[in-house]
Amino acid sequence: MERLGEPFGFAGDPAEGRRARRTVRELAAKVVARDELLDDVELMAAEAIANAVLHGSGAITVAVETDGRRLRVEVSDEGPVQDDLHGRRRIDHGRGLTVIDALADEWGLDQTPRRTRLWFEVAQEEDPVRSRAKPGSSEART
Repeated sequence: MERLGEPFGFAGDPAEGRRARRTVRELAAKVVARDELLDDVELMAAEAIANAVLHGSGAITVAVETDGRRLRVEVSDEGPVQDDLHGRRRIDHGRGLTVIDALADEWGLDQTPRRTRLWFEVAQEEDPVRSRAKPGSSEART
């Protein structure tokens, strides 16, 4: 895949996270023409970045790539997901991974003791199968 801009990093500050989310949208707009898809990419990036801010440690790095057909966003931090008070692993504090799962064509979470990487991919062009039965359409109700 070809990088769209250089990967960029920031500390776990929420204000920097908002800037990172906007930067992802700006980079994605170089290869994605549809505003609806850009909105989805920005939302998924916001959720992935929020997870890194809330559950990760150290610097957060964001990379945006394309192969001409798919857009890939990766969000990494320097630590594993934190455990809760009862010793259960908490991957998602709220709705973040649910949103990514619903909107991404593919996604994954890779963890080691020193790194957590959440990535997602979307098709840059409308997928005809996916667009045929959008929620709320008459075909989706049949």
